[in-house]
Amino acid sequence: MISFKQHGNFKNIERFFKKVPNVNYKPLLESYGRAGVRALSNATPSDTGLTANSWEYSYTITKGHISLSWYNTNIKDGITIVILVQYGHGTGNGGYVQGIDFINPALKPIFDSLAEQACKEINSL
Repeated sequence: MISFKQHGNFKNIERFFKKVPNVNYKPLLESYGRAGVRALSNATPSDTGLTANSWEYSYTITKGHISLSWYNTNIKDGITIVILVQYGHGTGNGGYVQGIDFINPALKPIFDSLAEQACKEINSL
C-alpha cells in the first residue's frame, strides 16, 4: 500500500479535535475520504482508466490521533503505477517519462475544505 500525506499547519483542526473529544468523526472522515477519491480519480491521467478507478481511502481513529489516507491499488509487477505517473519513470529503451504532479492539486481543495469546516466548528463552540 502506498499513501500520501499532507503536512502543514493544522492548528485549528488540532484545537477542534481537542475541544470536542467525544464527537463521532466517522461521518466526517468518510465524507472527506470519498471526496478525495473522487478528486483523485478525476485528476489521474488516464489511458485505460484502471489507475484512475483504483483509488481508495482509509482512516484510523485512536486516542489523540486521527488519520485519513488515500491510496491506489493499481500495482503491476510489484510497482504502484500511480507513483510512476506522479514522479516519472525511465523506459525500457533508455528514455524518460516526466511525472505529472496531479495528486497535490487534486487534494488541496479537500484539505482546504476540511480546515474551513473545522474553523467553523471551533468558532461555534
